Amino acid sequence: MLMLFLTVALVHIVALMSPGPDFFFVSQTAVSRSRKEAMMGVLGITMGVMVWAAVALLGLNLILAKMAWLHNIIMVGGGLYLCWMGYQMLRGALKKEESVAAEPNVELATGGRSFVRGLLTNLANPKAIIYFGSVFSLFVGDDVGAGARWGIFLLIVVETFAWFTVVASLFALPSMRRGYQRLAKWIDGFAGALFAGFGIHLIISR
Repeated sequence: MLMLFLTVALVHIVALMSPGPDFFFVSQTAVSRSRKEAMMGVLGITMGVMVWAAVALLGLNLILAKMAWLHNIIMVGGGLYLCWMGYQMLRGALKKEESVAAEPNVELATGGRSFVRGLLTNLANPKAIIYFGSVFSLFVGDDVGAGARWGIFLLIVVETFAWFTVVASLFALPSMRRGYQRLAKWIDGFAGALFAGFGIHLIISR
């Protein structure tokens, strides 16, 4: 049992550390707005992981295998959302003003929006769909009892929250924020292009 938990913990941290939409959302929010905003996004992402983990423990791989149309809907819907996020970032990059330093104070009241965007970014994340629908499901076969399943669920949730808290704290450092203020237009443009790329790839690869 201990080996199962250690294996799941290792596989999950590797999956988390592989850059994807969640990572770029948290880092971009932390560096462009505030750590508080980024942490609201982290809570949203963690909530999304809770949904994916719960569904995976209930047999996501079997559901997707038997309902191909549902898999296609999830992939296309997620891809469209990521494309929309990319468009918003690219548009913001084109309209970026010189007074970027004043932005964090204006954005502090949008914690609820960051939570929702974090949640939707995770639910639309192609990595989450693939990971929880295949790789993760390999470790939760029929021989894994209810107690172990709850333990794995809590492990995944805590590990996700801890990792993205580190990311948010790192990118919210003053030195990172000063660097962002000098290159805001290019960083936002790059992040927007990445999100749009993730979305397009998700749609055409279904």
